[in-house]
Amino acid sequence: MKQKKNIIKRAKDVLKIEAQSILQLVDKVDKNFSSAVELISKSKGRVIITGIGKSGLIGRKIVATLTSTGTPALFLHPVEGIHGDLGIVTTDDIVLAISNSGETSELTPIINSVRNIGAPIIAFTGNVSSTLARTSDIVIDVSVEKEACPFGLAPTSSTTAALAIGDALAVALIDENKFEEKDFYKFHPGGNLGARLREKVKDAMIVGKNIPKVVDEKSVVEAIREINLKNVGFVLITDRKNKLLGMFTDGDVRRMVSKGIPFEGKIIKHVMTRNPRTIDENVSLARALELMQKDEITSFAVVNEKKELKGYIHLHDILGRGGSVSISLA
Repeated sequence: MKQKKNIIKRAKDVLKIEAQSILQLVDKVDKNFSSAVELISKSKGRVIITGIGKSGLIGRKIVATLTSTGTPALFLHPVEGIHGDLGIVTTDDIVLAISNSGETSELTPIINSVRNIGAPIIAFTGNVSSTLARTSDIVIDVSVEKEACPFGLAPTSSTTAALAIGDALAVALIDENKFEEKDFYKFHPGGNLGARLREKVKDAMIVGKNIPKVVDEKSVVEAIREINLKNVGFVLITDRKNKLLGMFTDGDVRRMVSKGIPFEGKIIKHVMTRNPRTIDENVSLARALELMQKDEITSFAVVNEKKELKGYIHLHDILGRGGSVSISLA
């Protein structure tokens, strides 16, 4: 029992030390960090990350996060770099070197060569007076008070800190580059959502008796009944040949009420919104989602080349009704 308590205590101590190390980084985020974000966002090249050992592993993870959120990045192993791989670095690129000590011997030849190439260098280091810091254009301080390792030797808190700053960099670049959710889906074609976005509108649209629609000769009251019955917030208006003419929404109902316009005796074609936004059934769901975001709407009427109503598609039908994915169209 005592041994189990010691194990649990050790684990909790590690988590506390590493959490504290991350919190201490908050006050170290300064103009150097913002300069790094601006430099990368304006770059025409890639972020080339290098580091060895545990720092290299952290570097690979940061590369993965950057590339999946719209910032081109790749990892350069420092040893492979001095044996030819350094040829991938151009003047348009930015090199991000990770070293807690800032004195990693394997990095020195890389940094010197990068300076000769002319690419700017950003350093993630725990030693702002180190060789790496002195030879870098921008220095991000990722120092920690102590490692979570009881001997203070194994990289633990220091690698956690570097990883956290890498995440902060990636998220700041999301904002700076105006990277959006629909863009994220494009970079994640695997998984359920990615597979779904490759489908067509016709694969997800609502058809037949489930379409909220009335013909244009019906009354406003009948149109409102259809809105309530289908419970999707709108009704589509067609002629007797099923040609789409307009749309009437619950918002239109509220506006009529606020203006004191009576429903009784009104024919729907006289108050509907003409020429609602439409989409072709062969458009991809990814494109439909993109257009919804652009137009700040949540649904499309689906029509053919003759403007005949085929169905409708709502944001929820693209993302999956009842799913946890959200998107702002405001």
